[in-house]
Amino acid sequence: MMKLTKKAAGFIVLGALLTGALTGCQSSDATSPATGQNTANEQSKGEEASNSTAPPSENSEEQSGEAIKEGSMEKEGNVVLKELAFVYNEHTIALSDTANEEQMEQMLGKPDNLKSHTYTADDGTNMDTLIGFTEKVYTYPGLEIKTISIPEGKQDSIFHIEITDPKYATVRNIKAGDSLDTLKNAYPEGKLLGDGASNEEDDFRYEPSNYVDVMSFHIKDAKVESIQIYSLLD
Repeated sequence: MMKLTKKAAGFIVLGALLTGALTGCQSSDATSPATGQNTANEQSKGEEASNSTAPPSENSEEQSGEAIKEGSMEKEGNVVLKELAFVYNEHTIALSDTANEEQMEQMLGKPDNLKSHTYTADDGTNMDTLIGFTEKVYTYPGLEIKTISIPEGKQDSIFHIEITDPKYATVRNIKAGDSLDTLKNAYPEGKLLGDGASNEEDDFRYEPSNYVDVMSFHIKDAKVESIQIYSLLD
């Protein structure tokens, strides 16, 4: 009887151990998905946090792009629009600046002459790619500025500037009448297109890498005679 009792007790203990082991496994298995879910939630939160920071970065770029388009504002990081500009009475006027008649008068005064032309198929200009575009030409003493607006009421933007008066200087302070040596020192990236003989005419060109926007200095008798800043229109 005692032996049977001991055997029964042994089976009871073994059964208890097995039950505990199974319970532990089930407990472990039960907590695993929760742990995995928590990890996924943490990763998801991390991704959401990462994604939540993306729009401000994009907005910053958009805001920077808006600032770059305004000539009177800083154009940090944009060589094209920062450099292809001139300064007059603390106004910096650059290519691609939006400029309607009121803005032009505020910055430069009333022009001596203002012409406007909307391109059409039968206007005799053979500018089919500009049909529907309106070009305006503002003429001041020693300065001419051309703007163009695309159809559907978009704002006018500057695409051509020509300077012959020394009161209008580039952002690197080069103006009509400056020597060729002064020009070369201010624009070491530029180059003479011809042989550059001091007593002959030549053009010194500063051209950013986009090959669309250009600043060209006409040289005569080793001096800057005129400055052109322009965008090539398709």
